[in-house]
Amino acid sequence: MSSTLLIVQTLNGLQLGILLFLIAAGLTLVFGVMDFINLAHGVQYMLGAYLAAMFVAWTGNFALGLVLALLSALAFGLLLEVLVMRHLYDRDHLEQVLATFGLILFLNEGVKIVWGAAPLQVPMPQALSGTVQIAEGVAYPVWRFAIIASGLAVALGLYLVVARTRVGMLIRAGASNAPMVSALGIDIRRLFMIVFGFGAMLAGFAGSMAAPVFSVEPGMGDNLLILAFVVIVIGGIGSIRGAFVGALLVGLVDTLLRSFSVDLLRLAGIPPSEARTIGPAIASMSIYILMAAVLFFRPTGLFPARG
Repeated sequence: MSSTLLIVQTLNGLQLGILLFLIAAGLTLVFGVMDFINLAHGVQYMLGAYLAAMFVAWTGNFALGLVLALLSALAFGLLLEVLVMRHLYDRDHLEQVLATFGLILFLNEGVKIVWGAAPLQVPMPQALSGTVQIAEGVAYPVWRFAIIASGLAVALGLYLVVARTRVGMLIRAGASNAPMVSALGIDIRRLFMIVFGFGAMLAGFAGSMAAPVFSVEPGMGDNLLILAFVVIVIGGIGSIRGAFVGALLVGLVDTLLRSFSVDLLRLAGIPPSEARTIGPAIASMSIYILMAAVLFFRPTGLFPARG
């Protein structure tokens, strides 16, 4: 286990954690404010990546393509809320799960029809396509640092919006007692639409930022959706701070244990052949073990939303 590899994998874990936060932030707001289980949230991450690939190819400029992709992700999220989601708010959770799972299948097939089943590649911005020397003979891509920095900026912006603005006050009040907010004259349906559209845009932003790093392909958001649900359970449903801390924990634990679980077992005295068998199995279960441990000591998560 080298210190250089540890630094690289820690940065990779932070990058994964930031992407998970961008997905989980919208998901935890939708779940916490609207009491709505949206399994199709991972599809919005995928659509953000496809929209970025399309607009960057059309404009030849990543920044302009990113802006157009975010606006399109927001518009699609609002359209989806009007056409489908608002008709499910008063249904029970099982019906919400079934309906949004159907949306996953529909939209995954939809992107195959529009963009094809072959993976797409998105070029990095020229100014951020270089590397940074982090150790002797080890370079780390500038774009991955850009993902981390942009995620931290979004986290700060979300905190300020939720904690310091009137819209944030309404979101927090809606999460605590939506019927009372509605009784006070606030259009709760409009609030729900804003929250859902904003959550879709955040997921689209995560997909757009990930597009130059990962292949853009159908179903690319399905695995991240599972991790995002783990994040909001660990952090606390409805809590932006909890989503941030939970995402970083999940990203670091998952990445580091996948890289070093075998070495750690060897250091513990387990024979190498057994360590190579047990290590990957433990690594794949690590975030679920973490979630179980958090729920045992803090059933409502690390930083549950008040109310």
